[in-house]
Amino acid sequence: MSGPLAGLRVLDLGTRIAAPFCAGLLGEQGAEVIKIEQPGSGDFMREIGPFAKDPNGDDYSLFWAVEGRGRKSMTLDLRSVSGQKIFRRLAKTADVVVENFRPGTLEKWNIAPSDLASHLVCVRISMFGQDGPNSSRPGLDRVGIGYGGLMHLTGYPDRPPVRVGVTISDYLTGVFAAQAATAAIYKRDRGAGLASDTPDRREGAVIDAALYGGVLRILEWTLAGYDKLGVVRNREGNRLANSAPLDNYPTADGKHVCIVAGSDANFYRLCSAMGRDDLTNDPRFARLADRATHNNEINEIVAAWTASLASAEVERLCIIADVPVATAFTAADIFSDAHIAARDDLVTVNDPVIGALRQQAPYPRFVGSPSAIPAGAPRLGEHTSDVLGQLGLSETDIETLRTNGVI
Repeated sequence: MSGPLAGLRVLDLGTRIAAPFCAGLLGEQGAEVIKIEQPGSGDFMREIGPFAKDPNGDDYSLFWAVEGRGRKSMTLDLRSVSGQKIFRRLAKTADVVVENFRPGTLEKWNIAPSDLASHLVCVRISMFGQDGPNSSRPGLDRVGIGYGGLMHLTGYPDRPPVRVGVTISDYLTGVFAAQAATAAIYKRDRGAGLASDTPDRREGAVIDAALYGGVLRILEWTLAGYDKLGVVRNREGNRLANSAPLDNYPTADGKHVCIVAGSDANFYRLCSAMGRDDLTNDPRFARLADRATHNNEINEIVAAWTASLASAEVERLCIIADVPVATAFTAADIFSDAHIAARDDLVTVNDPVIGALRQQAPYPRFVGSPSAIPAGAPRLGEHTSDVLGQLGLSETDIETLRTNGVI
């Protein structure tokens, strides 16, 4: 695959989302990604719905079809001595290893960073990190959202906390980890000043990415506010205590439009769009601080206006007035939107199981270098023989490994 990371090899030992997503991002920027899966079962993500039917009428995970794309799949039993030997040999050919087992697992399998070639960048993703009193505890996305402080802030103040609509701590951790991996590669290769054929003399890095850490990092002023002001930030719903009008407003066609008009300039423009220039002279709404004090009043006025119109008309009037606005899109809206189509934000991936499948394109883009369309998510073990052949194993060797359950 072409891209700024072309020539790099990434070994993806991850399951579920965070580690595979990290590896996948590197793959979409050009790296070759080889996914190591347990023989017979593979990544648990293959078992997560929703499901489409394959040509044989069997269930096929659309979750896997998206998050498994852009990589090769080889099976290898890392619990076996033979599998561990093969992995250490394969790791010598790689640049990055990404894993999300519980801390200590790779050590138990004799494939920890200290057992591998020193040039490797090893990304270690876990729930609570590689050290600390909680490091051995299990956890998944929702635990990360809760422990990282985001769950408490999501929802309405008079109702229980709610999760974000996607597995946000997994994805955030994957993004942060991928960025750290590219930084480590840059330091390794720039600092070494060595040719790529001398990997044994370059020094890699170990990246410790806790699943709650990405959530903790995006908490804005929440922790500083508690430290200096003693303020425990709480849920505010779709409105903000210090800015108005701002909300997801209902429309006559059953949708919601997101309008952000907290600044004085945007508020005056919104008043023009609503045909309510009189509101700019109302002392309750004259300045941002006044509108924050009378938050409910101004938001209800805007809500009454949007509720009288279809979402497209609200958008049209706001756009004419240069007010920040967007309808809360569904998947159907995304598929039919002209702007998304013009920017090629959706791509058609050729999935090896169910064929053409439209999904989100690689992101972000490099101007002047169109992103390559990712290969479809591989069948379990689809590339095992090819990868092992590159290591010099014969067909007889490979068949013996298969007979012994190592692959």
